[in-house]
Amino acid sequence: MFALAILFVQWLHAKDARAAARLGFVFGLGLYGAGASWIYIALHDYGDMPFPLALLADLLFAAVLAAFPAAAGYVQARLRMASWARVALTMPASWVLMEWLRGLTFTGFPWLTLGYSQVAASPLVGYAPLLGVYGVSLMLAVSAGLFALLFMARWSRDGKMAWALLATLWILGVALRTVEWTQPQGEPLKVSLVQGNIPQELKFHEEKLVETLETYRRLVQQSDARLIVLPETALPILHSELPENYVAILREHVRQNGGDIIIGAFETERGQYYNSVFTLGTAESQSYRKNHLVPFGEFIPWRSALGWFINEVLNIPMGDLARGGIAQPPLRVAGQKIAANICYEDVFGEEIVRALPEATLLVNVSNDAWYGNSNAAIQHNQISQMRALESGRMMLRATNTGVTSVIDRNGRIQQMLPQHEEGVLTAEVLGYTGSTPYVRWGNALMLGLIAVMLAMAWRLRRL
Repeated sequence: MFALAILFVQWLHAKDARAAARLGFVFGLGLYGAGASWIYIALHDYGDMPFPLALLADLLFAAVLAAFPAAAGYVQARLRMASWARVALTMPASWVLMEWLRGLTFTGFPWLTLGYSQVAASPLVGYAPLLGVYGVSLMLAVSAGLFALLFMARWSRDGKMAWALLATLWILGVALRTVEWTQPQGEPLKVSLVQGNIPQELKFHEEKLVETLETYRRLVQQSDARLIVLPETALPILHSELPENYVAILREHVRQNGGDIIIGAFETERGQYYNSVFTLGTAESQSYRKNHLVPFGEFIPWRSALGWFINEVLNIPMGDLARGGIAQPPLRVAGQKIAANICYEDVFGEEIVRALPEATLLVNVSNDAWYGNSNAAIQHNQISQMRALESGRMMLRATNTGVTSVIDRNGRIQQMLPQHEEGVLTAEVLGYTGSTPYVRWGNALMLGLIAVMLAMAWRLRRL
């Protein structure tokens, strides 16, 4: 927040819109260059991209993302008005509008949205069930603007108004955190989340397959939970090619537990390949296929022009997957309705709520081993915490190397396994029913608030 406040002060003193855009670009380059530096690890360490090319790709990626803060700087500078109106209205609204657009452009990259920095202790996350992560960003950006105003005005009339607005904003956030948006359903459910810790560089090697299958069989049979969840592509083989006796062993074990297992694996149908999860156990077998795919990692955009990038430069298996359907029903297992999402999908809050309010639990399966010992897995877990807050549902995360965690509906980590260690996390969880305002309206309330702020700014400009 304080860094953003400093940027706002610099924007206020920029000589013109182009200068403000340059300041936004430099700020964004630092933010995304540092915050998403793990892109280099995926490209170089596991994708076998040569060092200079991987470094250049990482820098270019950060530069593309930095274009959005640059655009925010340009937009706010074009609306000339009193200083207090710019820092309290135009700058926050412009920043968050560009964050939202970043989450849509070229399939979207909403990672490092500023609202995630408030998870899970800040009073501002009280706005998450109402306005979503972008709404939390907006409250944070308004707070930054008010801090900037305090820095400039101190105890003048504008400064006193800034203190009053800032206190109101944060007190309201505290009050919103006390609202019970959703209600528990049914009895506590015992779950086990399996972390196989399979090295990424060996995960898709054929000679490692038997050992991987044996690892997950052993870990599954250690659990007496009613619901067991394995990570994304835990079994690195097509579902249809799994040995029948292996499938029978897993099915029989979870049936003895009186429940079901969710397994990550690839599926194929009519020549198309899918990143999916499927279920075994007491319930009818079901599956969920990933819908929001990662560009260059799971599909090749503009294949005719860029197909060589995957085929000749990167060593990423299954680099051209098909999308699952948009409206896939929740998985009905272990007495709950599970809104499954795979890895990167939980970055998109407006997509997660599609399965709500029908779903009672959120489950994310991931494999962040692609990013080594970087902070990517911690950032990803923080994103899942925000999804729990927005939906009023518990989030269960089963990952290959971490972070495997149980997150309560208030976004707090209830239990978590150490990273880069094999293990099984067992906990009791609750399903929830009901709808938060964000489940009902998605980002519409946030966008409406931004529209009002910009309209006010435009009117003040004309006075």
